[in-house]
Amino acid sequence: MRRRTLLAGMGAMATLGGCSRPVPIKLGFLAGLSGRAAVTSEDGRNGTMLAVEQANLAGGIGGQLLELLVQDNGDDAQAARSALQALVAAGVQATIGPFSSQVVQELLPLAETAGVLMLSPTATASVLTRQDDAFVMLSPSTRELTRAYAELLWKRGQRRLAVATATDTRNGLYAMAWRDGFSAAFLALGGVLTAQQGFASDASTAYGDVVRALLDSQPDGMVFACGSVDAVRLAVQARKQAAELPVAVAEGAGGEALIALGGQAVEGIVVGQLHDRSSRAPRYLGFVDAYQARFGRQPGYHAVLSHDAVTVLVQAQARRSRGEPLKQAVLRHGPYDGLQQPIVLDRFGDMVRRPYFVVVRGGRFEPL
Repeated sequence: MRRRTLLAGMGAMATLGGCSRPVPIKLGFLAGLSGRAAVTSEDGRNGTMLAVEQANLAGGIGGQLLELLVQDNGDDAQAARSALQALVAAGVQATIGPFSSQVVQELLPLAETAGVLMLSPTATASVLTRQDDAFVMLSPSTRELTRAYAELLWKRGQRRLAVATATDTRNGLYAMAWRDGFSAAFLALGGVLTAQQGFASDASTAYGDVVRALLDSQPDGMVFACGSVDAVRLAVQARKQAAELPVAVAEGAGGEALIALGGQAVEGIVVGQLHDRSSRAPRYLGFVDAYQARFGRQPGYHAVLSHDAVTVLVQAQARRSRGEPLKQAVLRHGPYDGLQQPIVLDRFGDMVRRPYFVVVRGGRFEPL
């Protein structure tokens, strides 16, 4: 592993006040809890909290309880660095998050230097895959996701697609990688991209003009590679200008915020999600009941994958050998008990997981 070997354990025993008792194992949570990503980040935080609480009720790890430390990585690079530095100073050796590929790329050098392992439930940029570093990806890569999207839309009879892509620094790493992966996969199937329109993820952007530019190319469908806020703004304009034209949005826009913010404008939109809402897996059903009881609402995929990330850390630590570095323990001791499927990581810490496609219908995500 480059720069620095990760610390071997997640906790240690110490003597306090003359008697020996376990020191809490500090686990960090790092996501955008303010600004545009707040809704989905809160979902991830809740899933993490629930997993930590359940682990502690089961006795923790070898008698050591988990202590969750939460930081908001904000909307800029300096805020993200400060958030991770605060967790490092507090003594965490692993974080759940960041959730954004852009933030992961920004913080990875700092995490490596500090010896902190970052497990991201939702970062997917292919540039982050197949690296021996301080990062574990619990979602499929953008390459795999976009191939699945292209195949689905082709099977649905769409041959001429126009793509709008967020190109600013907030979402650009993810969205442009998504656009490029989707474009390559769709063209390989024989499809035609009638237009590719970039835009800044900013309230001052004329979203109506973006949609108009796509429609001028006479597509038989539109695809939005962006986050949920931008997807909603584009969907509002799409409904005004071409209400019957099919729309698909990248999985990054597929959280609860899409429906909460979009209302009627997002009806009929197709989106891939990273968990199966119709799953009857006992572990998943138990999680849904516990989440609803604890937080008063249904969990989204950010909560599911965050819960899985905690499971990976807890089970890897319980199974690790004395002196084994944390990343190596995570890679060696799987598969892990995911809520819906076994969690299998390759030698780089990347997971293969195909998306589940849904459509917004009646204010709900319904399986296709």
